[in-house]
Amino acid sequence: MDAAAGAANKLRRRALSVSVDTETNGTAAAGVGLGRAVHAEEPGELVSPSARLVEDFYIVVVIGIATPVNLPVVRAGIEAQLARYPRFRSIQVKDGSKDGHPRWVPTTVNLDDHIIYPKLDAAAVACDPDRALEDYVATLSTLPMDESRPLWEFHILDFPTSEAAATTAIRVHHSLGDGMSLLTLLMACTRSAADPARLPAMPPLPTRAGAIWERPRPPASAGALAFMAWVWSFAVLAWHTLVDVVAFFATILFLRDPHTIFKRVNHGAHQRKRVVHRGLSLDDVKFVKNAMNCTVNDVLVGVTYAALSRYYFRKTGEADTSKEIQMRSVLLVNLRPTTSLQSKDLLFSRSYYHGQACVNMIESGMESDVKWGNELGFIILPFHIGQHDDPLQYVRKAKKTVDRKKSSLEVVFTHLAAEVILKIFGLKAAGAIFHRMISQTTVSFSNMIGPVEQVEFCGHPVVFIAPSGYGPPEALTLNFQSYVNTMMVNLAADEAQFPDVHD
Repeated sequence: MDAAAGAANKLRRRALSVSVDTETNGTAAAGVGLGRAVHAEEPGELVSPSARLVEDFYIVVVIGIATPVNLPVVRAGIEAQLARYPRFRSIQVKDGSKDGHPRWVPTTVNLDDHIIYPKLDAAAVACDPDRALEDYVATLSTLPMDESRPLWEFHILDFPTSEAAATTAIRVHHSLGDGMSLLTLLMACTRSAADPARLPAMPPLPTRAGAIWERPRPPASAGALAFMAWVWSFAVLAWHTLVDVVAFFATILFLRDPHTIFKRVNHGAHQRKRVVHRGLSLDDVKFVKNAMNCTVNDVLVGVTYAALSRYYFRKTGEADTSKEIQMRSVLLVNLRPTTSLQSKDLLFSRSYYHGQACVNMIESGMESDVKWGNELGFIILPFHIGQHDDPLQYVRKAKKTVDRKKSSLEVVFTHLAAEVILKIFGLKAAGAIFHRMISQTTVSFSNMIGPVEQVEFCGHPVVFIAPSGYGPPEALTLNFQSYVNTMMVNLAADEAQFPDVHD
């Protein structure tokens, strides 16, 4: 068992790119046992710097469906939808340049390699189907993917659980796209359950004020105070950006979170992650949002503060309730052109409405024009652990923290810094720097929005959508995903550190 785990770990740590001999008349054998055509006559799109930095990161989306799986229908749907997109029928191949830059090169897709129908222990499934499903998904975090073929898989678990008649676990390598682009693709593969002829309805576009640096100078009739406020907004933006940039480099060099029960002890090993989820009422979240005059994001960050605080004081038995601890999360934030950091809506889903346009392009047969991949920057977000008599105090603190982060160009700077570091020092050094930065923080956090009505995936009604992931060196990853009137809370927790993850 130890030998197998060691082999898997070694395979996982291999460089993601596959070497290809491009002088074989348009086809090549990549690595060992590729066994498929690689269309190397096309130069292929360069793998983005963001994608190269997340080569050990994987996204896992657990989808509950309301009916037993019709495998031929699912297979035909995947073949007609997902497998037609260029990124999902390509592998990474090093080009002939001096530095061997990896590119996306088309290859032949064999659906039998990507649609997995595992046979689980019948007794274990009959005894506790929820646990059997959870154990299987946890096992995925210990298994590498075959880099000689496109890095995506559908695991079909066709047995009923307490939540659904069957479940599909989709595992995708993070280099194929950030969470927003992958959600866009997933939504393009679904249809409204009420009307299968159309795409699912999504939340309406919010009213946005625009970025600070795009706000026009007030007219002379507005007076001197309006002009001073306009100038002051730029001074505040510059100051906050400077502070965040200094904190960014300090985190890389020496600034680390305090050791708490949430901080990962072993940064080197790829520990097994147990993925669990629970649903919250989205109406309740919106009720708090409206009552507090804040955003859904503010409420979710506040809920996370409260949950982690209660867990900390319950597990440690800390008697000093006045004690407050600050730890941090590195947020991977989409850098899409449609929205701005200054928006008061959904800071961590800022490319969502760009995604709607992408869906329309896909449906119009223009999927090759859609920009996939990772367009990511980083935000270091403080997380506060403390006891408050008023539960709404967590939301107030979250709003203050998030509003402060919105008044900064940190995410733009970190995106550019990652590209410059990768170009100057190379992938190995840039990866080590990126890993060190994340290791200095404590948790991973993200939030995404989904359809406001029930959808069908390949003709199967979807009960819930629960995205998560593994690969980052933190022991705990938190993801929020909305679907219809439910906000799903998804945890990916290191089993060794959180054996009581269900508590």
